[in-house]
Amino acid sequence: MRKSLLLCISAGLLLFSCKKNSFTGNDAFLNLSSDSVYFDTVFSSTGSVTRQVRIINPNDQKLLISEISLMGGTGSPFILNINGAPGPVANDLTLEANDSLYLFISVYIRPDAEPKAFILQDSIRIHYNDRDLFIRLSAWGQNAHFLNNEEIKENVTWPNDLPYVISGNLRVDSNATLTIQAGSRLYFHANAAMLVDGTLQALGEAADSLRVYFNGDRLDKPYASFPGSWPGIYFSESSTNNLLQWAVLRNGYQTIVATGPSGNAAPKVVLDQCIIDNSSDAGIIGIQSAIDAANCLISNCGKNIVIALGGTYHFLQCTVASFSSPVLQHQLPVLSVSDAAMDGTQLVTGDLQAIFTNCIFWGDVGVPDEILVSREGTGAFQVLLDHSILKQEHYPDNIDSISLILNTDPLFQKTDNQKGEYDFHLQAGSPVLDQGKDTGPGMDLDGNPRPAGNQDPGCYERQ
Repeated sequence: MRKSLLLCISAGLLLFSCKKNSFTGNDAFLNLSSDSVYFDTVFSSTGSVTRQVRIINPNDQKLLISEISLMGGTGSPFILNINGAPGPVANDLTLEANDSLYLFISVYIRPDAEPKAFILQDSIRIHYNDRDLFIRLSAWGQNAHFLNNEEIKENVTWPNDLPYVISGNLRVDSNATLTIQAGSRLYFHANAAMLVDGTLQALGEAADSLRVYFNGDRLDKPYASFPGSWPGIYFSESSTNNLLQWAVLRNGYQTIVATGPSGNAAPKVVLDQCIIDNSSDAGIIGIQSAIDAANCLISNCGKNIVIALGGTYHFLQCTVASFSSPVLQHQLPVLSVSDAAMDGTQLVTGDLQAIFTNCIFWGDVGVPDEILVSREGTGAFQVLLDHSILKQEHYPDNIDSISLILNTDPLFQKTDNQKGEYDFHLQAGSPVLDQGKDTGPGMDLDGNPRPAGNQDPGCYERQ
C-alpha cells in the first residue's frame, strides 16, 4: 500500500513538472507595458533617448514567441534592441511563466532626410500562437543646418529655412557680424557655447513663430526642461553693437554673459523683448559691461541677474522672478549688484550705474531678500529702483528709490511649483496694476500696446 502511494505521488509530481515545463496552448496571451512609443523632435544624426517596452507573460506556463520584428527593417529610422540583442528581428524566443522581456527603442534620422519637418512612423510586430501584437512607433523629426566648431570670419546672415544644430563652439570673429533672421531656431549641444568677439544681431519679431529661439539640442523628455543644457552666449571685451530682439533663450548654464565696456557710445548688448528662462547658474551676467534691457522676462534661474565690477546697466519694464520648480530650486536673490570682483586673489572695483525702471523683482518663500547690493570701492556708485516692485525684508541702505513698492505680491497668473508651470502675466486683481512710471507709448513682451500714462510694471501690460 505504501509503495503504491509513493508511486502515485511520484507520478503526480512528474505530471506537475511536465505541465510547468510545457508551452501554453493557443488560448495564451501576452501583455505589453505600452502599445505605443513617441519621441519628441530628434535631429538628424544626433539620436534620441532610448525608451523601453516590456512584453509580459502572465500565464502559468512558458510561451514561445515566434518572431519579434521591426516592420521597417534595417531601413527604419528606429533602432530595436530585443532583450539586449540587436534587432531588427529575433525568432523563437521562450518567455517563462510570469516573466517578461524588454524591447529597447531609439531613433536615428539620416542626415540626407528630406529638408523639412516630418513625422516618422513604424511599428514592432510580435507574433505568437498565430496572433500578432503591434507597438506603434512615431517621432517628430527635422533636418537642420549642422555646425561643428564653426568660426564666422565675415558678415553673414542666417536664413530661417531650417533649424541650426551647433555641436562644438560657435565663434563670431571680431571683424564679423552674424545676423539671424526672424523665425530662426538654434539648438546647442551640451558642450557648444556661442562666443561673440564681433557682433550678434538676432532680429526676431513679435509673433511666436517669428521669434529667434536658442535652446539645447535635446528636445525629448525629460531633457527638454533640463536647465544647463547648453553653455550660453559669451560677449567678449572686443564685442560691440549686439542686439537680441524678440529672442527666447531657455535652459542655458550662463545664458547671457557680457564682459568689458561697450567700446563705443552704444551698450555692448541690447535685449529687447526677450525671454531668458530656466538657466541653471545665471540668466544674465554683466562684468564691468554695458547692458540695456526692455520688456524682458528673466525667470526661474539659479541667479537671474548678476552685475559685478561695475558698469552701466538700464533695465526698463522687466520681470525678474524665480520660483522653485521640479528641476531647479530658488535659493539665491534674483538680482545681485556689486562694483567689485575678484581678480585671482585681489579685489578690484569699478564705477557702477544700474537703473531699474518699472521692474518687478520677486520670488517664492525660499529667499527673503531678492536684491543683494554690495559696494566695495570709492568710485561712482548708483543703484536706482524707479517705480518698481521688490520683495525685500532687509532693505539695503545703498539703493536709491522712487515710488518703490515693497513686499506686495504682484499676483502672477500662475506659479505652480509642483507641475513646473508658470505664467508671469498679472492677474486682474494685481495691486501693482498702473503703478509704473509713464515711459510713453510702446509695446509689451506680447507685442500688445502700452498706453501713455501710468503703466504696469514688469514685461506684460494687462490688456
